[in-house]
Amino acid sequence: MTTPLVATRGDNVARAILLTLITIGVFGVQDAVAKLLVQDYSPFQITMMRYWGFALFALIVVMRQAPLRQALASKAPLLQVMRGVLLMGDIWLFALALRTVPLAELQSISLIYPLLVTLFAIPVLGEKVGVFRLVAVVVGFAGAMVIVRPGGLALDWGVGFAVASSTLYALYIVITRRVSAVDPAPTSMAYAALIGLAMSSAVGVFFWQPMDWKSVAMAVVVMGTTSVAHGLMTVALSMAPASVLQPFNYFSLPWAIVLSAAVFGHLIDGVSLIGAGIIVAAGLVVMARERMKRVDVVDEAAVGRDG
Repeated sequence: MTTPLVATRGDNVARAILLTLITIGVFGVQDAVAKLLVQDYSPFQITMMRYWGFALFALIVVMRQAPLRQALASKAPLLQVMRGVLLMGDIWLFALALRTVPLAELQSISLIYPLLVTLFAIPVLGEKVGVFRLVAVVVGFAGAMVIVRPGGLALDWGVGFAVASSTLYALYIVITRRVSAVDPAPTSMAYAALIGLAMSSAVGVFFWQPMDWKSVAMAVVVMGTTSVAHGLMTVALSMAPASVLQPFNYFSLPWAIVLSAAVFGHLIDGVSLIGAGIIVAAGLVVMARERMKRVDVVDEAAVGRDG
């Protein structure tokens, strides 16, 4: 009786990993198409259109689980509003960075967000971070410095936007962890969708430019891939814990390198690739230590109950 259950569980995890890899592939295509669009149109316009796709998907998912009014009944409304603002800021800044930063290097810099999450969790969540993880964070930031070294990635506003985007996203994740203790997932999704929809539309309309049919088709691809990717990730997370799937998000780096070369003819240089590898290694170490810490906490709790 035990063996079939274990096999089924393993099959689900394998499918979840596959769906996660497909999701990252879809998001990569979205970023590449968005990068093409922001060369001719305002990043605020493209972000607005992208968010239309995300908000439509999110609200459909929420309303299938509960009435919208019920989903908006939060026990931490100010934090939920802050989450929505941070996520919107992250997406705006990422779109601005897309204009000038090559896709591979942008993805490399973006991968510092797990390291920033570790730091922000100390004051926001009151988490204790050991020396081992702090060293990994410092090493990860050193990897980012390798990418933007003198003679490496050109230091312009795009690099600043990329770093700021990762910072806001890390804060978003930490606050999401905090509100998850008091609000269900549909509530968090509803707030993120509605606040982002309102903010992106309120700003985006002032940057609207008429689009030709080719650009409209590309914008539809951006909107469609947003919904598809979020849908696939939702299914993946229903099959396996986020902690299991998170390390596979680093597949976004080699995929970005491939897309950058194939679509834009840009090859990441060897030294920058080493810097990206340092960031990935540091992030994986931090994740591994956090996972070990959770296991230790669970084991201690189990001992306490048995006692």
